[in-house]
Amino acid sequence: MNLPRGARNYLPVLISLSIASGLPLSGRSDSALVASNTAFGLNLYSQVAARRGNLFLSPYSVSTCLAMTYAGAGGETATQMSQVLGFGADQAQLASTFGELQRELESVQQQGAIELNLVNALWTQEGYPFLPAFLGTATSQFQASISQIDFVTQAAVATAEINNWVAQKTENKIQNILAPGMLDPLTRLVLANAIYFKGLWAQPFSPTNTSSQLFHISSSNQVDVALMHQPSVSVNYLDTGQFQAVELPYGSNEVSMLILLPHQVDGLPELEQQLSPELLSAVLAGMQKCDVEIFLPRFTLESSFALKDPLAEMGMPDAFQAGVADFSGIDGAMDLFISLVLHKAWGEVNEQGTEAAAATVISIGTTAVFIPPVFRADHPFIFFIRDTLSGSLLFIGRLSEPSQAAPVKSPFLRKAATASPRAAF
Repeated sequence: MNLPRGARNYLPVLISLSIASGLPLSGRSDSALVASNTAFGLNLYSQVAARRGNLFLSPYSVSTCLAMTYAGAGGETATQMSQVLGFGADQAQLASTFGELQRELESVQQQGAIELNLVNALWTQEGYPFLPAFLGTATSQFQASISQIDFVTQAAVATAEINNWVAQKTENKIQNILAPGMLDPLTRLVLANAIYFKGLWAQPFSPTNTSSQLFHISSSNQVDVALMHQPSVSVNYLDTGQFQAVELPYGSNEVSMLILLPHQVDGLPELEQQLSPELLSAVLAGMQKCDVEIFLPRFTLESSFALKDPLAEMGMPDAFQAGVADFSGIDGAMDLFISLVLHKAWGEVNEQGTEAAAATVISIGTTAVFIPPVFRADHPFIFFIRDTLSGSLLFIGRLSEPSQAAPVKSPFLRKAATASPRAAF
C-alpha cells in the first residue's frame, strides 16, 4: 500500500455509491436481486458509455421502473426482460423482493446521517380496463401512487403533472424529463421512479485546501478545475497495479462513494471494458484501511438518456414493438407496448458531501517513512454511488470533461460543516 511519490501516476476514475445493510450479502433475502441489479447496471453503463463526455445515471431507478413494467409482461416479452434484467421468472416473488429492498433502503435515512428518498408512481388512462392484480402489485409491493388522467384529451396536462411530480420528488434537481409531445392520445400508462440522495462526508474536505489545479482530460489536453484536498484521511484503499480504489463514507457509513482511478491518464477506456460485478466484488474484498492523501474535483453533473434503443440492443426488443409486445398482465390483452424509456440524473460533489437525484419514466402506449498514497483525480474517472448495506448501485457516473459539467452552486460553502444533512444542502 505504501507508494513512493514518484509512483503517482493518475488515471480516469470510476465512482460508485454504496449503501450497507450490516448483513453479509449471502445471508440477505434480497441478495440475488442486488446482484442482478448490479449486473444490469454495469451492462447498461457499457451500452451508453460510447457517448462522449461526462455520464451520470441511476441503475436502481431504471431497474425499479422496468420491474414495475415487468409485473405485467408475458410470453417472450417477459422472457427477454427477465434475461436482460436478471429478474427470474417468478414475477410475484420479484415484486415482493423489490418491495423488501426499497423498505430496507428507506430505513437507512432513519439513522439521520443521510437523506435517501425512493418513490414510484403510475398515471393511468381514465376508463381503461387495467387488471386489478397489476395495479395491486404496483401499490402493495412497489408502494406506487396511482393517478388517473385522460391522455386522449389532456396529454399536455399529463406531461406537466408528471414533470412536476418528478421535480418535487427530486428537490427540483430533475426538471422537464418529458418534453412536449412525448405523451399523446395513444398513451395508456406512464410509470415513474424518482430517487433523491443527500449526504455529508464522514470526514469532510476543508474548503481552505481546495485550489485551482490542472485536470488531465487526456495526455495532451488539460483544463483548470477546483481540486479538493485531504492531506491524510483513513479510508478503505486498494492499489491493483492497474488502478487505485478508495471508499469515502458518508454520515455513519451506511452509504459510501467508491472511486476507481486508473494509473494512466488515458486508462479509463480499458478500465470501463473490464467493469463487471466480479471486478467490483474483488475490489471491495481487497480493500484495507489506510491513511491516504486524496485529491478530488468539485463538480456537478447532469445526464439525460433515451433508453429504448439501448435496452432493445441488450436483448429485450419485443417490449418496444407494437403488435409483438406482450403486456397482457396489465390489461388482459395484447395491445400495449413500451413507447419510451427516459432517464435523467443530476449530481453534485463538493467539500461537505454529495447530493444526487434521478428519475426514470416509462410510457406505455397502445398499439519506509510512511508516505500516504495519493489519489489525485485530476483526469477522467468513473464513479458509483452504492448502498453499502445491500450493495445496490444507486448511481453511476463519468467525469471526463469538467468544462462540460454545470457550474457548481455549492451551498456547502455558505453553511457550517457541522450543519445537519438536511440543512447543509
